[in-house]
Amino acid sequence: MGNTLMIGSCEPFSGKSALVLGIARWFMSSCSHRLRFGKPLATSCELSEEDSERSVPLIDDDVRFVGSILGLNEEQLIPSLHLLSANASEKRILDADLEPGLGFQALKKQLLKPFDGLTILEAAGSLHEGLVYGLSLSEVANELDAKVLLAHLWRDSNSVDSLLAAKKQLGRRLIGIVLNVVNPDALSDLNQTIIPALEKLGINVFGVMPRSPLLRSVTVEELVRRLEARVICCEERLELMVENLSIGAMNVNSAMEFFRRQRNMAVVTGADRTDIQLAALEASTQCLILTGAGEPLPQLINRAEELDVPILKVDHDTLSTVEVIEHAFGHVRLHETVKASYAFRLVEEHCDIDRLICSLGIAIPARPKTTASF
Repeated sequence: MGNTLMIGSCEPFSGKSALVLGIARWFMSSCSHRLRFGKPLATSCELSEEDSERSVPLIDDDVRFVGSILGLNEEQLIPSLHLLSANASEKRILDADLEPGLGFQALKKQLLKPFDGLTILEAAGSLHEGLVYGLSLSEVANELDAKVLLAHLWRDSNSVDSLLAAKKQLGRRLIGIVLNVVNPDALSDLNQTIIPALEKLGINVFGVMPRSPLLRSVTVEELVRRLEARVICCEERLELMVENLSIGAMNVNSAMEFFRRQRNMAVVTGADRTDIQLAALEASTQCLILTGAGEPLPQLINRAEELDVPILKVDHDTLSTVEVIEHAFGHVRLHETVKASYAFRLVEEHCDIDRLICSLGIAIPARPKTTASF
């Protein structure tokens, strides 16, 4: 079998897709080998009933996005075996069917064919997700004789527990980790103490990526969907990226001072707080989200249209609205070109991909040496 690398994580939304993009683009530009990519267990796929009846290959939305960004053709996109869903999981439980099925043997046969390149597979959201389909990270890695790289959210030293559990479960298949969403203030301590300690424990650290507001941001369109909001104006600007959340519940002078310190924010405020709304429009605001009874004044709408700032109206109260938005940050898929471009740079600057690729047994053509900054 050729080189197969599985990129997994101990918990969902740990940065797997960003890591896939960065490693894949580096590999395609630096090595004279082909690349193919897939997710054995799909988590999002717009497949119509007509497609199902025609047995159209199940290609995960993340796989299609990565393929489009990297310029991969259809043959380089590996179809998923199952789509993760509550109904499908329930049926498998009731049928006591925990095997991946004949499709997995077909996948194994496909990967056994001679292939001069690298196969990257993105695993399920956590170490155990996919067990009911027979497609958990360790099951797939063992069957395909694949090596595993983990994207791991780093909070503090307690984050090591799940890494030790992963090492115990994956054994020699775990070639290393990339720490992600690291507080910049913690970088020095990580480099001096934690990373050397992890290396002594047999856990190779291939990179440390700092927290990125952009990668964990959400589009206005996604907020509209999650909040079931009504768009009052600037519907053509829903692609704007929201990185921060502000609540306009203070007096206008305090609000203006606070807003000036924020960047690319969504401002949630009552529909009757026209003073706060106008102040927010003069700051780095990507959208206004109005709660409560009432409608925005015409002069507010006119000013928002002049500045291309969407105004949303929701039926939820302010607290519920804030909870929905806060949960959205860092829990959305990497499906925007601007995020993909930033992911390329982040991975190349903060990960030692040379060392990673060499650990897979792939020779790297000679070129000027670059050193990743952890």
